[in-house]
Amino acid sequence: MNALARAADLVGTVLLLLLGCLQCLLGVIGMLRFPDVLSRSHAATKPQTLGMLLVLVGVALRLRHGTDVGTLALIAFFQFLTSPVASHLVARSAYRTGQTGSGGLLRDDLDPQLSDGDGAGERP
Repeated sequence: MNALARAADLVGTVLLLLLGCLQCLLGVIGMLRFPDVLSRSHAATKPQTLGMLLVLVGVALRLRHGTDVGTLALIAFFQFLTSPVASHLVARSAYRTGQTGSGGLLRDDLDPQLSDGDGAGERP
């Protein structure tokens, strides 16, 4: 094994074990500690997506085979595609059912759109 392969293995291990898993752990702690649905959906999406990306980069550095790296790239693409959309749908559903505790919001852009029922509310 040459020095470049050892360096790639070391960087892959550091990215895989330390940074990616730590980022995912911070996301889980945020999901447990945050008080409302909107904060929890943020904690479920942002750190988890970054943590997953770091883990995938770490695995790609360890495997270094074209087929494996291509598969990992597809996994990263679908992770970036589905995770924010799912979080947005959960937050929107929680807002529509009144479970967001919108009293703490500074600005509520959805209230005029949803209060009319037909979506043709006044726009500035």
